[in-house]
Amino acid sequence: MRDAADGQPLFVGGRWVDPDGGHYAVVDPATEETVGWAPEASEEQVLAACAAAREAFDGWSRTPAAERAAVLGRAADIIRGRLAEFADLARAETGATTGTARAMQVGVAAARFRRYATVEPAEWAIPPQINEAGPMGRAGVMGALAVRQPVGVVSCITSYNNPWANPAGKVAPALAMGNTVVVKPAPQDPLSVYRMAEALEAAGAPPGVLNVVSGRSAGVGEAAVASSDVDMVSFTGSTAVGQRIAEVCGRDMKRQLMELGGKGAAVVLADADVGSAVAGIGTTFSFYSGQICTAPTRVLVQRPLYDRLVEQLAAYAGRLKVGDPAAPDTVVGPLITAAHRARVESYVELAGKEGATVVTGGEHSRCPLPERGFYLAPTLLADCTNEMRAVREEIFGPVVAVVPFDEEDEGIALANDSDYGLIDYVWSGDVARAFRVARRLRAGGVGINTVGRNMEAPFGGFKKSGVGRDVGSYALHAYSETQAIVWPG
Repeated sequence: MRDAADGQPLFVGGRWVDPDGGHYAVVDPATEETVGWAPEASEEQVLAACAAAREAFDGWSRTPAAERAAVLGRAADIIRGRLAEFADLARAETGATTGTARAMQVGVAAARFRRYATVEPAEWAIPPQINEAGPMGRAGVMGALAVRQPVGVVSCITSYNNPWANPAGKVAPALAMGNTVVVKPAPQDPLSVYRMAEALEAAGAPPGVLNVVSGRSAGVGEAAVASSDVDMVSFTGSTAVGQRIAEVCGRDMKRQLMELGGKGAAVVLADADVGSAVAGIGTTFSFYSGQICTAPTRVLVQRPLYDRLVEQLAAYAGRLKVGDPAAPDTVVGPLITAAHRARVESYVELAGKEGATVVTGGEHSRCPLPERGFYLAPTLLADCTNEMRAVREEIFGPVVAVVPFDEEDEGIALANDSDYGLIDYVWSGDVARAFRVARRLRAGGVGINTVGRNMEAPFGGFKKSGVGRDVGSYALHAYSETQAIVWPG
């Protein structure tokens, strides 16, 4: 491959290809300097990538599962072996701290390739059925087998907040099931995905099995969705874009996996451990600088704890160092672009006009911000109501809004009064009570006294937070079709 410093080429059909649309600068959100030059694909090149994936599908889908798994395992080893190098690039592209880039971006990507390097049964027996004689034939015993078959060509359109773990969570299970893939990475930080392509190429993935095409033009993503060669679209991003993709997929009955927006409700009951709740909710300020759909951004607090929680959250936010993501003691890095920072700031300003109290952040920031870079201080909004836009809409930044409630049923109703339903949280000292509340929340996942994840648990949302489930074995289900084979016993 040509030196990416001269301009990153596309990866289409096993070849590194010059982009028809030239290159554009990828900007480090911490320094506002150019990290590298990303390729701008034409729509014709996107369609060529889809056609290459279609051509490669027959051979890859018929490759024994163990051989496909071996490719993924080698890719995991290559990514792990270049972890520091890849993490440096991820940090520069995204503004994530060094620890986050290493552990939660590149580290998770390697782990996901390793996870799907394990062959799982793709078929299982169904209990035989005894049929009486009738119009369909004589009496007999009918055997049946359920078989998981690959869907075909999958377009994976990924988000900017994690250019390693998010694509790996799509590419690895899709390839493990025998699909071929076209990845369209987010335009803000696509260079990391090309490094992933390098790893798979070096691991022995045949030409066309993985293709990567990028660009800022909406036409690039639209072509990756609308191509007649594409059988499925896996998308992570905003609900608005997901809705447009779903409309296109619906016309041709293409399979969809949609991981969309979130406005996670953290229900803090009066018997909760306040320190545990503050530590969990505080990750909204630090983890990806709040640019994550699973963040507990909407905090619903039972009144006996309200003042204590607001006070301790404000103190927590004030202790966090905001600055250079490369510095070992930095906790909060920048937002991805100046435009996104302006959007987040507008929500904070709007919240003040709607009656919320800006406890910390904004003009009340307790920490100096770097002069260069797209930084925003951790922001806490108190005295909120569930009708405020800052409470109802996904902000995608280090902003937490706190809403008080009186009775348990009221807290549950407030949590469910949302267009979103990705992941909610419950804090309570009574585990039985916490589980009872969790089961009443309309969300695809619920964390009880934790913001941690079980990486084998199904992941996906209710309502406008998405369609389908992935992670663990559920991702293998998502990237496959179930075929029934029936025979007379």
